[in-house]
Amino acid sequence: QGRLVESGGESVQAGGSLTLSCRGTGYTYSGAYMGWFRQSPGEEREGVAAIYTGAGRTYYSDSVKGRFTISQDKVKNTLYLQMNSLKPEDTALYYCAAGTSPMYCMRIGPLLRDCYDYWGQGTQVTVSS
Repeated sequence: QGRLVESGGESVQAGGSLTLSCRGTGYTYSGAYMGWFRQSPGEEREGVAAIYTGAGRTYYSDSVKGRFTISQDKVKNTLYLQMNSLKPEDTALYYCAAGTSPMYCMRIGPLLRDCYDYWGQGTQVTVSS
């Protein structure tokens, strides 16, 4: 059974930076898709960044492209999200997710929730103006 644990969320001022981390266990990390999602109260959970752990190809939503960077340490089975130029609208609970069916993820798109089998509990990011 896959388990994901996120860390790094905190309160920052607009324009600041944060790095989120997510360590995955209990599944085969290499060859999976890994993603970061976020959800604000009353909103749908939104995919913001994803990476194919095999080739390292990355994907971003338009809302974070150019400001956020997803990366990985395959030795540590750890995923990162470097977030720069943070805005108040980035405030959300951020979730890490693992998708262990790469062909399915590739077909439907790695920023969609259905791509993913395992989810972390989330880490809160609050950006104040």
